[in-house]
Amino acid sequence: MKLKKIKVAIDSPAAAGAGTISKMIAKHYNLLYCDTGKIYRFLAKKLMQKKTKNKIKFLKKISKKIDLKKLKSKSLLSNEVSNTASQIAKDLRVRKLVLKFQKNLAYNPPPKYNGSVLDGRDIITKVVKDADFKFYVTANTKVRAKRRFLELKKLGKKVKFNEILKSIKKRDKEDRTRKHSRLKKTKDSYLINTTNLSIKSSFLKVKKVMDEKLK
Repeated sequence: MKLKKIKVAIDSPAAAGAGTISKMIAKHYNLLYCDTGKIYRFLAKKLMQKKTKNKIKFLKKISKKIDLKKLKSKSLLSNEVSNTASQIAKDLRVRKLVLKFQKNLAYNPPPKYNGSVLDGRDIITKVVKDADFKFYVTANTKVRAKRRFLELKKLGKKVKFNEILKSIKKRDKEDRTRKHSRLKKTKDSYLINTTNLSIKSSFLKVKKVMDEKLK
């Protein structure tokens, strides 16, 4: 089936399964994929590695060197990087730097792709407001913490479940209450609650919605 260029926007709190679902969507429909949270993590990691008085000037320089391959580094998954990313994501100046990169991915994917799929916290509300498909993926807090815990354990990280749970709750509060681009479900986004769903079942729910519209 030949698809027109489509834009898929997905918002979700941390560890709800949006990233895995997005990758499956990207593979199935041949879409360019970007986990936008990794952009902030990438910038955070760079900032942690270099002591500088002028953070914005440094991040502006680094933001020009972002590419999707660099966002796949396992080192971006640490709790320390996550916390720093959450802090810099509050800064409107940083968000503006990232927004330009995100929009270019969403609206100008390479010709070999049928479109794009971006997931994050403000993709529907800020980055791709006119997306063809909008999904809000969520899950119970403890379920999300367990998923992140197992993910980090698999990577060989020494982590404690209660610390991960505390971190998830802190991240949720920051994402939902920050001044700019806060996480929220919009009326026109389709809710996918993955608490009691397997990844495959979650993907099939999304696929059903998309296939109906793409007929």
